[in-house]
Amino acid sequence: MTTVEEQQAADAAVAERLEPVWEESGGLRGWFTTVDHKKIGRRYLVTAALFFVAAGLEAMVMRSQLAGARLDVVSPELYNQLFTLHGTTMIFFFSTPMLFGFGNYLLPLMIGSRDMAFPRLNAFTYYVFASSGLLLTGSLLFGAAPSGGWFAYVPLTEEQYLPGIGMDVYCLSLLLLGVSTTAGAINFIVTALTMRAPGMSLNRVPLFVWSLVVTAFMVVFALAPLNVDNLLLFLDRRFGFHVFDPDDGGDPVLWQHLFWLFGHPDVYIIVLPALGIVSSIVPTFSRRPIVAYPLLVLSAVATGIISFGVWVHHMFVTGLPQLSLSFFSAASLIVTIPSGIQIFAWLFTIMLGRLVVRTPMLWILGFLVVFVAGGVTGVMFAVVPFDQQTHDSYFVVAHFHYVLFGGAVFPIIAGIYYWFGKFTGRMLSERLGRWSFWLVFAGFNVTFFPMHVLGLLGMPRRVYTYEPDLGWEGWNLLETVGAYVLLVGLALTLFNVVRALRRGPAAPDNPWGGDSLEWATSSPPKEYNFPVVPTVHSLHPMWDERTLATMVEDRQDPGRTLTDGKQAMRTSDLDGVPEHPLDLPEESVLPVVVATGLFVLTVGALFGLAVVAWAGVAVSVAGLVVWHWPRAARQEGPRQEQQA
Repeated sequence: MTTVEEQQAADAAVAERLEPVWEESGGLRGWFTTVDHKKIGRRYLVTAALFFVAAGLEAMVMRSQLAGARLDVVSPELYNQLFTLHGTTMIFFFSTPMLFGFGNYLLPLMIGSRDMAFPRLNAFTYYVFASSGLLLTGSLLFGAAPSGGWFAYVPLTEEQYLPGIGMDVYCLSLLLLGVSTTAGAINFIVTALTMRAPGMSLNRVPLFVWSLVVTAFMVVFALAPLNVDNLLLFLDRRFGFHVFDPDDGGDPVLWQHLFWLFGHPDVYIIVLPALGIVSSIVPTFSRRPIVAYPLLVLSAVATGIISFGVWVHHMFVTGLPQLSLSFFSAASLIVTIPSGIQIFAWLFTIMLGRLVVRTPMLWILGFLVVFVAGGVTGVMFAVVPFDQQTHDSYFVVAHFHYVLFGGAVFPIIAGIYYWFGKFTGRMLSERLGRWSFWLVFAGFNVTFFPMHVLGLLGMPRRVYTYEPDLGWEGWNLLETVGAYVLLVGLALTLFNVVRALRRGPAAPDNPWGGDSLEWATSSPPKEYNFPVVPTVHSLHPMWDERTLATMVEDRQDPGRTLTDGKQAMRTSDLDGVPEHPLDLPEESVLPVVVATGLFVLTVGALFGLAVVAWAGVAVSVAGLVVWHWPRAARQEGPRQEQQA
């Protein structure tokens, strides 16, 4: 036989042993019991995209309301609800979950693993995320949506000023989401540190994985103050704790300290994984390795650390001592340096390579333009007098849309075009992708750039309408036109996705010539990802002949094929030295059971139904007991039979 025939025969032999072990149930049962990181990652992506659609439609209603002076498209009450849901959904239920979806799908593939470290925990995080998002979004349909803004400043959100359950929905849905996001972050950290392919030392880890790990550490520390804030506000509203009431010894500024201690790191929690996507795409289409890899890693780590020291950047008008403001102003300027390093590294990679402009790279080039523009205005806000003049104006709205939409959505769409073939086995249309980009790029800038002008003209944010003689009507009409152009561009990408799923061309295993390990798998990957656990010899394994050769040679090694059960390779934390196989759990209904119990507990607390709340506790506790019950006694029999 030829070498190719020998390789195909070896692949078939390995697949014959792996497929029965890794195969999961189909149909409805399989939907609720799967622990496959790829299926869970796709669900994150689809669910977050649906929340993005909902938040986008809410934004369109608001822009229609502001297209002219004294319009009456929606009532002030509904406008405030839409405003709150739009911001909360975009920040909490779209940006981070969407990027966690990329992470769930790609992280094991990029590091040469067969799954996440905790597959059942991974499934659990999805169900909790989806249920918390449905709780918040569905509240609009029942007239119970929060209306205090996505930052929920007290005392305006206390019970006496904002009665009803709307803000209680806000607090509890974010507390529920906090459980999901924290658990998911821990899973990313453990997976990346302990399950990398043999030979993948820390200096060979893909930059997207580095960005996810830094983000995960940030999530663990940043979500704690937000969770405390929401819990205290809920206790204030329901049980009169008066934590934020100055008349009873409380402090309303405490809410802002706790919220922004989460809120400003959250900007980088959102942006860092997106920057990791950029660092994955730029080398592929520049046809050369990334420039300054060590500096890019250090930049991500430095950003994660420094970002925790800039939260008062949002509180320059709260009356804090001027001396303390100077320290936070300096930190706000310093945090821009790591981002600048990354931008220059990408530009040098492009300049020193042989640039090929395909649709994913087109979105990255657009990202560079808008993200740099957003970064420039961010530096302006670090200057205390300027911040005090433009605070709570539309200049701020323009800035954070350039940073968050430009810094996250552009890379997210680039990532969809880049990895869609790997996700689905189908390729998106290049022509539709280019049309979508130009419409989104034009619509985005026409929508948000004039907001800088409106802010300088004095238009405050969070207003339902305005008077006709202030000189704001023309700019607002222009923004609304731009928003509809932006909507058409995004809808074109959605159409492209639906069209590709139905009749798109089949995707090759490595359509772009990428350099990382996910391109070594089939499109889409098998349940076990890799027929043989790869051995990595460089930072760019798909461009390294030695790594590619070992993927063929190791097919005869049982220690690399791991065909004795559902297993993954445990490697050392620093150097990626193989240690021993790890047994992975089978598909299970327990994640959805525990998540359902938490959701029932949340609903019971929301409506003051003690019986329902305790029922939720019972379901969750019972699920956790079964989840952690020792399994050795149940597995001994089947294993003995298999050995016999």
